[in-house]
Amino acid sequence: MPCRRSLLARAVLVLSLFGLSAFAHAQATKTSSEYPDSHIDFYGGYGYLHPLQSTLFDSKVRNTPFENVFNENVTASATLWLSHHLGVQAEGTYFSGNGEHQQFAFPCGPPYSSCDQLFYSAQAGPVYRYPLGSFIPFAHVLAGGVKMNGPGLQQLTWGWGGTAGGGLDYVLPWFNKRLAVRPIQADFQVSTVRYGSSLTGTPLQGGVGDLYALKLSGGVVVRFGAAESKRSVMLGCSAEPSSVHPGDPVTVTGSSMYLDPRKKHVFTWRANGGKVTSQDNVATIDTTGMPAGEYTVQGHVSEGPKANQQANCSSTFNVVPFEPPSITCSANPSSAPSGTTIDIATVGVSPANRPLTYSYTADSGTITSNGPTAKLATAGLGPSLITVTCSLVDDLGQTARATTGVTIVAPTVPVIPQTQNLCSISFARDKARPVRVDNEAKACLDDIALTMSQQTGAKLVIVGNASSDEKPEAAAERTLNIQQYLTQEKGIDPGRIEVRVGDTSGRSANNILVPVGSTYNDANTQLFDQSGIVRHGQAYGTGTSRAPARRTTPRRRTTKKPATTPATTAPASTLPPTAPQ
Repeated sequence: MPCRRSLLARAVLVLSLFGLSAFAHAQATKTSSEYPDSHIDFYGGYGYLHPLQSTLFDSKVRNTPFENVFNENVTASATLWLSHHLGVQAEGTYFSGNGEHQQFAFPCGPPYSSCDQLFYSAQAGPVYRYPLGSFIPFAHVLAGGVKMNGPGLQQLTWGWGGTAGGGLDYVLPWFNKRLAVRPIQADFQVSTVRYGSSLTGTPLQGGVGDLYALKLSGGVVVRFGAAESKRSVMLGCSAEPSSVHPGDPVTVTGSSMYLDPRKKHVFTWRANGGKVTSQDNVATIDTTGMPAGEYTVQGHVSEGPKANQQANCSSTFNVVPFEPPSITCSANPSSAPSGTTIDIATVGVSPANRPLTYSYTADSGTITSNGPTAKLATAGLGPSLITVTCSLVDDLGQTARATTGVTIVAPTVPVIPQTQNLCSISFARDKARPVRVDNEAKACLDDIALTMSQQTGAKLVIVGNASSDEKPEAAAERTLNIQQYLTQEKGIDPGRIEVRVGDTSGRSANNILVPVGSTYNDANTQLFDQSGIVRHGQAYGTGTSRAPARRTTPRRRTTKKPATTPATTAPASTLPPTAPQ
């Protein structure tokens, strides 16, 4: 007995693993349309019936258990499928043991029990299947009559029984898919038989037999008809995209159900607009030139002349007009003086990505364009507000327009710095040295030197004047002495000083500051040739000054005015030294 139970456990484990692997493999099988449902199934198989002995399930008659294994078996069933999943099933079984129940020395045969343990059943009930391509798992619940003898001398007697379980069918790809293999059918069998009361002298013949058993079998299934054929063909269709512009294609795809793969399927398509081309379950619609609106496309599939062998579908799509373009326009700068060139920039957008052409107009000035940019010339315009219109048009003639404003202001007049008269120096006090810079003049020149150091870009013009009773060269000597003081004593760059001679209004010198950007051009003054001026005495009151070298030959006096050569300013270091008179 332990050996048989071990064998049973191994068989159940192997069959369970087979069932799990088959279920996993079913996920990758072909579609159900390639394996149509059967309408009637006939099954024949072989297996065994194993009574269960436990606290919960105690298979016995009175206190005598069913100990043996029923290892000779025939199981047969017929199933009528009413739909894709549900059906009704009738099943009959025959099991035979090997006589191990004969525990007592009683004769076999009538009127006693057979020497073998026998079990018959005839049951019927609902069945449910879940096709997964070539793999079809199922479950059923059956009830009906059973006939069995007992573990003692109980004769074959009818009782009632019930079965609950399931199995797995694998549809073979050959023989037009009419055959299937059932590797496993596992059921739980419950049976009860009343044998009556014990006969006198034969106490083992009576009692109630309760059988709780595991029933396993496997075999072949023959499949007839096709429940699928009773279903009406179905067809659905969808249009993509559902909204298009004129000229864009629309693709319509039909999805069918319950078609017989053995028959020829014919698809036809039509629409209330556009040009339709099709191939099987896919149609393409050319929408060129179609006005905006909603359109319907209809599909039809047929596999035979009957109504349930044909189906229709419909789907809609919309043709929408091309959206017009849009444009924005801006000026940089938006405000500028007359004569400025203004940059005009636009941003044009076409929702349908149509080609765009740009153009520009302005109510003043001159505008030139280059695609999405333009330039506005404002030369010669007075203060005003100019409106620039930016326009674009796509290849379908749809337009967009935007404007921007440009403010033209009067040109800015540059402020020209004016010359500034600084302090004047008088040479009338010292009759003996009429060209020498005295201490009072130095005070003026010190202020001038401070101003020159503060305004580093400014220049200084020194204009020397003479009186009518002295030589005109005295005016030039005075400017040269002032220049020498400013360069040697105050460190002023000689290049920033310009010396000139003026009129005969008196013994004096005027100092004029010329700022950056200003010019000095007094017609009453003139430049002179510094190299032709002979200087006399000290330039200014210092103990180190030396008198200029005197001529060795008498110099003829002349009354002509100093030469008016082009303006040249000799550096202070080149001026001849002076000596005291």
